[in-house]
Amino acid sequence: MNRILATLLATTILAGPAFAAKDSITLGMPLEPPVLDPTAGAAAAIKEVTYANIFQGLTRIAADGTVAPQLAKSWTISADGLTYTFALNSGVKFHDGAAFDCSVVKFTYERAVATDSTNSQKGFFEPIATTACPDPLTAVVTLRRATGDFLFNMGAGDAVMISPATAATNKTNPVGTGPFAFKRWIKGDRVELERFAGYWGPAPKLASAVFRFIADPSAATAAVMAGDLDAFPLFPAAESLDTIRKDKRFAVVIGTTQGKTIMSINNERAPFTDVRVRRALAHAIDRAALIDALGGNGKVIGSHYVPGRTGYIDLTGAYPYDPAKAQKLLAEAGVKPGTEMTLKLPPPVYARRGGEVIAAMLEQVGIKAKLVPVEWAQWLGPVFADSDFDLTIISHVEPNDLGIYARDKYYFNYKDQAYRSLYTRYNESNDPALRLDLVQQLQRKLSEDEPNVFLFALAKTGVWNAKLTGLWENQPIFANDLSGVAWAE
Repeated sequence: MNRILATLLATTILAGPAFAAKDSITLGMPLEPPVLDPTAGAAAAIKEVTYANIFQGLTRIAADGTVAPQLAKSWTISADGLTYTFALNSGVKFHDGAAFDCSVVKFTYERAVATDSTNSQKGFFEPIATTACPDPLTAVVTLRRATGDFLFNMGAGDAVMISPATAATNKTNPVGTGPFAFKRWIKGDRVELERFAGYWGPAPKLASAVFRFIADPSAATAAVMAGDLDAFPLFPAAESLDTIRKDKRFAVVIGTTQGKTIMSINNERAPFTDVRVRRALAHAIDRAALIDALGGNGKVIGSHYVPGRTGYIDLTGAYPYDPAKAQKLLAEAGVKPGTEMTLKLPPPVYARRGGEVIAAMLEQVGIKAKLVPVEWAQWLGPVFADSDFDLTIISHVEPNDLGIYARDKYYFNYKDQAYRSLYTRYNESNDPALRLDLVQQLQRKLSEDEPNVFLFALAKTGVWNAKLTGLWENQPIFANDLSGVAWAE
């Protein structure tokens, strides 16, 4: 009898809940998003929570950086490159039960360019002349001019589909068509998602996901080591990686991003209106030493373009570290030793810690950099919106964003007609050979004018449980796509 009971007990234990497959995940993020509507703010953290999880676009950017179908299952392009006809997936519902169809596409695109739009990438939608709906599952988008990056841009987080019924409340209660629905947001701590039972595509393996916000590198390390987090896709504590690598519970994956980390310069404020000053600042910074001080990850860049992108050219030798040349250029421009410049630093480690390193380098050439730490609200407002700064450090994370240097108004105030003409030709061309030539000309032009000091390509340093599969190793856009994430059996 005892043997029978023991056998039954063992069978019960093996079949019991203790051995059930895990179906939830807790991820760490350094920054909390200011809102949860990716069409209502520039902060990358918004997309890191919502892209491909809550919200979806007609197209999507896959893990390898290519454009793939999403809410549009296919499309055709007219011979002149002006008309895109999208065939939409059927049976798609928003999380509140509202239907997705062509009327939503029309609403989304028209809303993005409206006078009261808060979309940080309004330029993506400016080429759209009309959006027509010959039937509910067909969207015909006609452009004013050919736009070579149109399909890629429509796969960005800023171009996700928004329901008219919930557009006004998405900032705090996001409603999309993705595999996960919003559950709750505990400000200052976490955002919780749950699997959407009515999802139109393949059901995700995960039943729930939690994004926790941990800015302090030491606290991030402690949370990972304690098992409080399953993953930290953009781990902020490079100094802890060697310790984590020794623990077989974890995988440490160093990948790439599209982030161009730059010291932005206010080109409309003296003395930065003089190109000699901007070039002097570039010669004053030892980029390799800066990368080493931030943990050794990242690659030096010489323009607003990262290695691995089609058409990338190596311009890193244009402004070698040369303090003596920096001093000479500053003297020629009339900048006296001891001149003070404010350097505003948003929260990321690369900015706060990097700012201290750069300030020490600038001091060696006679520039007194006054470090001013600012929170995201103060950076997005006075710096980004109002151009109230001398210098700042930021990583521009959007791919294909050379167009920011061609805008009428953008926070660093670079205005050069030759560059704008080049960019217009590039943007309107669908000829691969011509686009390749033009994108290289654009890189050279930025290097020549040095409107910002181009520092390094931001690395993606990921740390996660070794049993997790499906997390992105590289980050072609800033996102934490959980649709294919699962725990190994």
